[in-house]
Amino acid sequence: MLHLLLQTKKFIPNEFHDSVYEIDFEALYKDGKRIILSDLDNTLISYDEFVPSTKNLEFFAMLEEIGFEIILLSNNIPSRISRYVENLDVIGFANARKPLNIGMKKAFKATSKPYRKDELIVIGDQLMTDVWGANRFGSYSILVNPIKKKTEKWYTKMNRRIEVKMIEKIKSKYNDTFVELGLGQRR
Repeated sequence: MLHLLLQTKKFIPNEFHDSVYEIDFEALYKDGKRIILSDLDNTLISYDEFVPSTKNLEFFAMLEEIGFEIILLSNNIPSRISRYVENLDVIGFANARKPLNIGMKKAFKATSKPYRKDELIVIGDQLMTDVWGANRFGSYSILVNPIKKKTEKWYTKMNRRIEVKMIEKIKSKYNDTFVELGLGQRR
């Protein structure tokens, strides 16, 4: 497992944005992307929120209007996901065990029709789970800044410490990519 952590390229997202609302989804759709696997906690809502905000609802409506199929994929517990998706036309999977492929495979199989991996976008706020998992799965990865770090669980805070070191490593080995992605703006 340690040798995998030394493969810095596996931790570089295809895109980095301040939030999900800054992503150019129309361009991604034109580029052939059709399905979005999104993290929930600190990607769409903070840990102290439980149901979709009006902004979330408008966001999902916009994605569906473009033509995307959306699935939520979280390492959190089932009750958290089920409460969030309760009144949405979106399915969600908990205990995804990201960065392992187990949850991604399960979500990928649950789509309404067969997709190819190159049609898949994975969006999340963590380099060590979301981006690494997406890249290991062979899909397009988008990293966003976390919504509210103060409410994070202890294990996420631990991941953040490792993430800081990995971002430093990316900067030292792939400075052009680091600058191009804007990873210096990572909060």
